[in-house]
Amino acid sequence: MEKKKIHQKNTFRFKRFARKSYSIYNSMHKVVTIGVLSVGCLTFANLKEASAQKTDSVKINQIAERELDEVIISSSSINQPINQIAKLITIISKEEIQRLSPQSIEDILEYVASLDIQTRGSHGVQSDISIRGGSFDQNAILLNGINISNPQTGHYSFDIPINLSDIEKIEIIHGPSSIIYGSSAFCGGINIITKKGIDKSLNAKMEAGGHNLWNGEIGGSYRIKNVENYISMGYKSSDGYIKNTDYEIFNILYQSRLNIKKDKIDFQFGYNKKAYGANSFYSAKFPNQFDRTNSIIASVKGEFGQKIKFLPSFYWNRHNDKFELIKNSGNANYHRTDVIGGNLNGEYTSKIGITNFGIEIRNEGILSNVLGQTMNSPIGNFTKKDNRTNLSYMLQHNIEYKNFTLSLGVLGFVNSSIENKFILYPSINLNYQIIENLDIYTSFSKSSRLPTFTDLYYTTSTHIGNSNLKQEESQSIEIGLRQKNRYIVSYISTFHMKGRNMIDWVKINPEDKWKSENITQIDKIGIEMGGKVFINEIIPILKYTTLFEANYTMMHQEVVKNEYISNYILNNLKDKLTLRLTLPIYKDKLTTTLSYRYQKRMGEYLKYIDNQPTQKTIYPAFSILDLSLNYNYKKLKLYLNINNVFNTEYFDLGNIPQPGIWAIVGVSISL
Repeated sequence: MEKKKIHQKNTFRFKRFARKSYSIYNSMHKVVTIGVLSVGCLTFANLKEASAQKTDSVKINQIAERELDEVIISSSSINQPINQIAKLITIISKEEIQRLSPQSIEDILEYVASLDIQTRGSHGVQSDISIRGGSFDQNAILLNGINISNPQTGHYSFDIPINLSDIEKIEIIHGPSSIIYGSSAFCGGINIITKKGIDKSLNAKMEAGGHNLWNGEIGGSYRIKNVENYISMGYKSSDGYIKNTDYEIFNILYQSRLNIKKDKIDFQFGYNKKAYGANSFYSAKFPNQFDRTNSIIASVKGEFGQKIKFLPSFYWNRHNDKFELIKNSGNANYHRTDVIGGNLNGEYTSKIGITNFGIEIRNEGILSNVLGQTMNSPIGNFTKKDNRTNLSYMLQHNIEYKNFTLSLGVLGFVNSSIENKFILYPSINLNYQIIENLDIYTSFSKSSRLPTFTDLYYTTSTHIGNSNLKQEESQSIEIGLRQKNRYIVSYISTFHMKGRNMIDWVKINPEDKWKSENITQIDKIGIEMGGKVFINEIIPILKYTTLFEANYTMMHQEVVKNEYISNYILNNLKDKLTLRLTLPIYKDKLTTTLSYRYQKRMGEYLKYIDNQPTQKTIYPAFSILDLSLNYNYKKLKLYLNINNVFNTEYFDLGNIPQPGIWAIVGVSISL
């Protein structure tokens, strides 16, 4: 009898192993197949380009000026050409933003295939953004190279005081990038770069749309001798697409740049204010939640020297919020976070390469009536507090030899919340140019992330925090190809990441409270691939810009202890496909852009009926089509956006429905 039980148990283990092996084999088979096809396309495109270069060098130079410029990745610690960084990097230009006429930064990022935008509400009210299946707390968010990530919770990391007309470009680094964006770039980073270097300009925008939507922006720049100045203001509001999804958002941004010969000093100050109905945002048990937030950012950053370059910076970020689980109930959670930090980074160029080095000190503090340790003497509404200081060091050396670029780096840090522990995280990056405009690269890195104050302390009638949480740790390896020419810009990348002590809010039974735990360990592989085709270059009869873009991300994730109901970590995207077609209708004056995305999420959510939890439900796949129509006449632009053209019912987070079809018209002028 005992032998029979052992035999049955071994049979069960074998079947489970077989299913797991087949699943991994099937995923890798897709990766290899797609990879082979992509390499073939890349090679063909470059051979065709090589032939075309002999007959039409003038036109190629024009295209190069427009799309193939050498892009510099900008951060507070490192400025490096994109083709020397062994990471997959997406650059969203101001021209692309203008073609789409989006309503928020989140709308722009929706069509980056490896980004998971889990939206609550609409138009940038509140969204959780993750990269390569990570959580919304595992990304570094920067504004002009200044880290503005929120230590209270990643829910607030995109309370950024800028308007869309301020943006010059958005840089997205896929995968761990602590050397470039700092220790918070556990799964990647997003750096928003604003416009600079304009002597004189004036721009304004007005929008109106369904659900009583109104949006207005005005901004301008003016140079006074060697000082560039820029200021913008914006306001938008809506009654909401369902009950308690109304919002009001106000932004103001001031920037200046002092040019001193070849040196420069940048200053920025911004203020953001939001008030919004948060229907079921953080718990479907309470549909009448409401949130009021405001944030201030201020920074000074310099760039001095030539052979030895110094990039010092100093910054202060403050975020306030008043959250009501039941609107107008008289009970609210009050929080105020302050982040003060400074960097002193340098770059030295010698015969043996470029050496980057730096040190950063960053203090994160919170006052609250919910989060932190009890204060001896309350301050207003605040009865609790916590504070921690992070000191980090960075060293990296870049060597170029013929077609090779090798980067060796290490990030070391010590945090006051981790006693007597100095931690080193290495990074190795190698890039090889196979032929002109075709590179292969690989990288290896380790990284970590500290728990947020919410992870540590948030304890309510529905949640239990954990002040004993450990930091998350991971290691990842990536290999990829990237190519660019006048016909096609394309890439393919595959990665493998292992993580331990992943922080998640979990429960075993539907009636249990959510608890923050370090119980999850992950082992995931993924592939990202895509390209942009300049159809008007392939078909010369088409005189005006005609573009087709396709991007696809697939991930397979093995998880330890998956009997838990996960609120975040286990609900990663499995498949995401984005397609975009830009067509001229009348010359280059009237154009249209069709944007399509398909998403399939892993994991389950707890379905609520009549504000009560019922059963675990698998996330359904969905497809969305958006349309943008633009008419340009000199400095004037008229546009029509129709979001969710087919009125698809869908959600990014369980129990939080997203808007149906929504039409918005707008006009903008630039002088």
